[in-house]
Amino acid sequence: MKSTSRKNPVAITLFLVILCFALSPGRAESARSWIRINQLGYLPGSVKCAVYLSKEKLSGKQFELVDASNGKTVFRGNVRAEDGSSWGMTSAARLDFSTFRQPGKFMLRYGKASSPEFRIDPAVYKGISEFLLLYMRQQRCGFNPYFNDSCHQHDGFIVDHPTRTGEVIDARGGWHDATDYLQYTTTSANAVYHLLLAWKDHPEVYGDACLANGLAGKNGIPDIIDEAIWGMEWLLKMNPAYGEMYNQIADDRDHIGFRLPMKDPAKYGKEDYRPVYFVTGKSQGLAQHKNRTTGVSSTAGKFASAFALGAEVLKTFDPQLAETLITKAKDAYRFGLSDLGATQTGCVVSPYFYEEENWVDDLELAAAALYRLTGDAQYLKDAKKWGETEPVTPWMGLNRARHYQYYPFGNLGHPLLASVKDTLISQQFAGFLRFGLQHIQERAVKDPFRMGVPFVWCSNNLVTATITQARMYEEITGDKQFAEMEAALRDWLLGCNPWGTSMICGLPEKGDSPVRPHSSLTVLTGQNTLGGLVDGPVYRETFNSHIGSSALGADPYADFQNGKAVYHDHTGDYSTNEPTMDGTATLCWYFSCIESMGLKFNQKK
Repeated sequence: MKSTSRKNPVAITLFLVILCFALSPGRAESARSWIRINQLGYLPGSVKCAVYLSKEKLSGKQFELVDASNGKTVFRGNVRAEDGSSWGMTSAARLDFSTFRQPGKFMLRYGKASSPEFRIDPAVYKGISEFLLLYMRQQRCGFNPYFNDSCHQHDGFIVDHPTRTGEVIDARGGWHDATDYLQYTTTSANAVYHLLLAWKDHPEVYGDACLANGLAGKNGIPDIIDEAIWGMEWLLKMNPAYGEMYNQIADDRDHIGFRLPMKDPAKYGKEDYRPVYFVTGKSQGLAQHKNRTTGVSSTAGKFASAFALGAEVLKTFDPQLAETLITKAKDAYRFGLSDLGATQTGCVVSPYFYEEENWVDDLELAAAALYRLTGDAQYLKDAKKWGETEPVTPWMGLNRARHYQYYPFGNLGHPLLASVKDTLISQQFAGFLRFGLQHIQERAVKDPFRMGVPFVWCSNNLVTATITQARMYEEITGDKQFAEMEAALRDWLLGCNPWGTSMICGLPEKGDSPVRPHSSLTVLTGQNTLGGLVDGPVYRETFNSHIGSSALGADPYADFQNGKAVYHDHTGDYSTNEPTMDGTATLCWYFSCIESMGLKFNQKK
């Protein structure tokens, strides 16, 4: 569970210390009009659209694209007026320059507003996929290469087991979930799957600069595979035998303020050991707060899909491990069928937990991955059945969700089935992908940023799921009807949003991005969580309702907090500004894809 600081006056005091941090360049806003762009830049052949916001009425029908090297206008386009009221603005407009494809450095001008400089270039996304891995390595538990030190060496002791409660097992390794040091099978298995898929589909963008332990050096294995194996080895510890699965290490007794992982003083009643939660398929909670677990399928399905894809991808790097994973994948899927339902995470001192309640998507992906791995038609039949049960990930249609209620946020089983040779199945599941995106697009056309994603907690993860589904859908079908929305949501993550900030810490290097994330590393060392995707904007009422969430001191984004959602670059706001491991990992596939698109553009030239 995220946040290290709920109900903690010591942590609140620490927030005040961070007020002395310098703000990144360009944050002091004195104008009344602004042009928001993708700060990283644009591929020559992509949709390219900026957004104009103003506290005044629109003036003029055209905008200019200016060559930053000589100030000459190289393109003029018509302004597309939009409704800015939902973001607290008098006016808004979209500035579309997609037809301009010449590489170079440019800026946009309209009325009294000018954008920052940006690039149009096939290489604008070069290295972005590996940049995300900086945060993944920083989140490692056990041996942590960022600190070159070890943490949580006594994980852990079993809880909620009918006969083995209190027994010590080796569950060391894996990744910390966020700023706290909890670890979850669900988010970790999903992260492993996305890391493996990024390599499988786009190996050309990944290099070898780190050893298996994450320290600098070469070991002949791509760094993203090293990271996936790190997570996979932990998953194997969390599923040591058939029917024996563990879903979580530690709980919200962890939330005792900011501290570094090597000096974690959290206590759970058994010396330096942390609890390891056994998957029971029943409601869990060691104190007054209970979750609503209904079965084992969600966790077992995630194990199975990660193991199945691991068996496929890792055979090149570790054939023995890959053979083991084939059996583990089959066993995990079979166990998932034994007690249908979802397993949620456990809490003790607060009412917050991951409220996952859908599980057929997990069994669908597991069965589809096993079909691709084995060719067994029964897995295809199963995958089709589960997929038909939930054609659209619920939040996409409902435009709402409780915290992690529908997880993973995107269903990767649908693209697998949309890619099978059986035409009827592939068309059916391509349709399911399209239906989900259409729900979002119907809402997006009313927003100047083409934002149709609900601003629930971790909204950036929903944005990531949407652009991933849109890109996979287009690659499978060739249908480009979601291209503008996909580009808009990608650009949203990189600065084309009301606040004009990237949502990835440290990216771009000289742009506006989170410099004060909700992070122990930042509070205690002054260093940034480079590569980490923060949670993202939330509805104002969501922010106000979160226990212990606060944004203190002067807000450089104050002019932009009068709309339907808020975002604060401050350590006090765990609602919007906390980097997460699973959010970052799930962005790897998409960025590997668009980085690869840039490489292919250069090759065609």
